[in-house]
Parts: sequence; structure tokens; C-alpha cells
Amino acid sequence: MSERFEQIKVLLGGSLEEKLRLLSPSFHSYRLLKKSIDARGKQPHWVYSVEVFSENETPPDGHVHIPRYRVPENYALPIIVGSGPAGLFAALRLVERGIRCRLFEQGSRAEKRMQAIAKYWRYGVLDPLDNVCFGEGGAGLYSDGKLITRIKSPHIPYVLSRLVKFGAPEEILYLSNPHVGSDRIRKVIPIIREFLIENGCELHFNAKVKGLVYGEGCVRGVELVSGESFESDQVILATGHSATDMLLDLHRNGVCVEGKSFAVGLRIEHPQADINAMQFGRYAGNPDIGPATYRLADHDPSTGIGVYTFCMCPGGYVISSGTEDSGIVSNGMSNYARNSPFANAAVVVSIDYEKQFGTNVLAGLDFRAALEQAALAQVVSAGGTHQFPAQRLTDFLDAKSGPTLPSSSPSKVIAVRLDSLLPNWIYERLAAGLNQFDRNMKGFVSAKAQLHGVESRTSCPLRVVRDKLSLESTSHSGLYPTGEGAGYAGGITSAAVDGVRVAEAVASRLCDKALASTVSD
Repeated sequence: MSERFEQIKVLLGGSLEEKLRLLSPSFHSYRLLKKSIDARGKQPHWVYSVEVFSENETPPDGHVHIPRYRVPENYALPIIVGSGPAGLFAALRLVERGIRCRLFEQGSRAEKRMQAIAKYWRYGVLDPLDNVCFGEGGAGLYSDGKLITRIKSPHIPYVLSRLVKFGAPEEILYLSNPHVGSDRIRKVIPIIREFLIENGCELHFNAKVKGLVYGEGCVRGVELVSGESFESDQVILATGHSATDMLLDLHRNGVCVEGKSFAVGLRIEHPQADINAMQFGRYAGNPDIGPATYRLADHDPSTGIGVYTFCMCPGGYVISSGTEDSGIVSNGMSNYARNSPFANAAVVVSIDYEKQFGTNVLAGLDFRAALEQAALAQVVSAGGTHQFPAQRLTDFLDAKSGPTLPSSSPSKVIAVRLDSLLPNWIYERLAAGLNQFDRNMKGFVSAKAQLHGVESRTSCPLRVVRDKLSLESTSHSGLYPTGEGAGYAGGITSAAVDGVRVAEAVASRLCDKALASTVSD
């Protein structure tokens, strides 16, 4: 019978198998359940959780089997809007349940989308439908491919196992900080696409949804900008955190939406070697442990305002990720190897929606747009076009002008006063947080660190309200708000999990119809 062992500590260069022989001398094989690095002491070491097996036992392969459902013979195909992690995994779960569906994506397939993004980064020519946020794969296609999540869900093993099935590295099943890398996730997405097509999902690219077709307190389908309409009494809306036009359409048509607290700030970049030295000391650069990461936070109890790092990309790049040519938005990404000489992370200030905007549900979107437009205006005033507005960290804290540093960004940078770009209360709280980070992680405030603006798309400032049990809109039956754009996820894994949850709700509704049909017959 298999045994589990937790908190097995192995020094760098040490042997896990030797440790296992001491714990279970007769074990024949083992399976890693978790692996993490602990660099807090003088000697960094690996920490493992392991399941060991005897000679006549076979370790499970990690695949999560999904049985097919019985559904009505004739049914309106469920519609999915958006092919980010939430939309793709909703479609994946439906077809694995034996349910055909239609998916509409306003942008292109991943291969063509990548060409449009490269053009934007190099020349500043933005395609509003093919960019870092829109197109097959969603915003997750250009990220670190981080799969860390704080949510607890029984669907997480399913999501990870399917990513491995379609080409992600198997280590994501057990690493405590798993990531796929932007370069590898781009190879995974087309394989998922082909699986969906082969198993009953109609994929429509370059098919922008103009709006939903509404009935009395329900949805009846979608209308495309081309003029075509598709009927369905089940619409999964997974458009992502940047689909402002869709959010406005929902609000105009009386769909229940509410303001949601969010965060804005800047993206900070250090030399990766400096972060390694801060975190690993004399072990910095050890190939066994790779590039160092960090996660920092500071909370002001007098105001309730928090400052924290988000989406840390070791060995990564700062990338321009706007969806409108009227503004500039920062983000970060890493490839699987994480071998860029730079490390970056968002440093953002939390915004309590009700305190800041009251009951105006659109004020958060307006605030976000104004910041992005101000960032572009600074660039143009400095003689630039599409470059990143940037400022050395020390100049930002001193509120003064200065030259820029080398940057990882393919869009390049131009010197501006980011301290004057942000509202004063955000600047002051951000500066206080950065100084606190330096006390927690000595060397964080450095003349070699640089800030890029503006980090405004950490999450959606709106939530499309849904029922906790049915997952349908509280105002319109048949509408399933899903993922980050609806306010129910934050990151690849949580968005994919939410897509699976919603797909299960849709599948259950179809099964109920099939059962009712059987009873009536």
C-alpha cells in the first residue's frame, strides 16, 4: 500500500531517493506531490511531499477522467464568447462531457495574433482585435504562464492535467510555483484548439460579438458585428478584463453589474542578478534553484489601503498590453527558461471601489482609461510615440526628472515623470510601500531599478453579478458571466477553473432537460 511523506528536506545537490530509502527502505517507485525551495536559512534546500509505492503498485498517471453526459438529441448549442483560459476550458469541459458548442473570438488564431503583437511592440501600430489581451489564448498567452492560485477548487487537478496533456511540462503538477512560460503556452493553445474542433466545438475566429440578443429577463443568443446572429439559451461570457465595449453593452441593456475593488500602479524592473542576491545570498546564480522570485505587501491600517507586488516575472520582459491606441498599459511576461537579465513585477495600490467611486458602476472603467491616456500623453509630450513612460525608482521617490535605464521592453522606454502621472494619494501610498519593501528586502530600492507605466489591468473594475448556485446572471437567465472579465477570477488557473465550473452548470442544465424529456416520453 502506498505511503505519503511530507516536508522531506533535501540540500541542494542532495539525493531525494537516499532520503526515501531511510523513510521507506522497500519502496519501488515514487510520485512527486509537491516541490518547493526554502531559501530562508543559511542553506537553501528543497522541500518535497512524496508518495511511494511498492513493487506491485503502479503510480497514478495524474489524468482526470471526465465521463460523458446524456444530453437531449436536439439542443441549441451553448455559446462561448472569448477564447482565453476561461472560454477555452469551458469549451474543453463541455466537449469532454459530450456537449457540442460554439465559441466566438474577436481576434485571430494564436499564430496570426503573435504577428500583430510583434508589429505593435516594434512600430506602435495597434490592432484593436489582435493584441496582448484579445485573440486566441487571451491575456494568458503573453504572461509568465504562472499557474499559482490562492483558490481552493476540486477542478485544479483537472486544469493542470489537461495543460500537461496538451504539451505543458509535467512539473506543473507538483511545483509549488508552477509556470509554463509564454513561449510554451503558445504551443499548447493550438493543440487545445485542434482537440476542440475534433470533438464538436465550432470555433469562429475574427468573429467579434457586437452584443447579446435579449429576451424578457433572459438571453437568446449573440449578434456579431458582421450582422450574423446565433441563437442559444445558454451563453458563457468569458471576454476578459479588457473587453470594455461588452461591459458597457451589458450595462446599457440592464444586466446586473456592480463596481468591484481593483488596483493600479506601475511595473518595476530590476536586474535579475540583484534579485537573486537579495533572495539567495551566496547561493545566487546556482543553476539548481534558478532565478529568484519575490512577493511583497504593505498595509496601512489607518487608511486600509494596501500596496503589493503582483504578476512577478523572473527573467522576464516588460510588455505593452493596451487594447486602445489612446493609452499605454504595462504588463510582464517570461519565457519558460526565464533567462532574461531582468526581473519585473507590478507594484500596485488597492482601490476600495465604494470609498473611491460610490455607486457609479462605470467610474472604475473611466478612471482606468484616464490613467492610460495620461501615460500616452506623457510619452507624446516627451517626444515619443509608443514607447513606455519610464522613471528610475530613486527619481520617482525623490519626485524629480532623470535619465532612463536599459529596459527589457521590446517597445523601448522614454523618460517621463511617473510621480506626476499618478493621483497624489496613489503616488504617496506607492512611495511608502516601496520604501517598506526595501526594509523587508534590503536593496529593493536601488538606482538600478526602473518603473514603467501604467499598470492598470490587474483585474476588472466591474463584476457581472451571478447567482452563487446556478452561476447565471441574477438579472438574465441563460447568461453565465465567467472568468476575469466578469469579476470571478484573477490569473490563468482561476480563470480556467471558473470556466470549468460554468461549463458544469451548463451541462447539468442540459442533463436536466434530457431527463425531463425521458420522463415525459
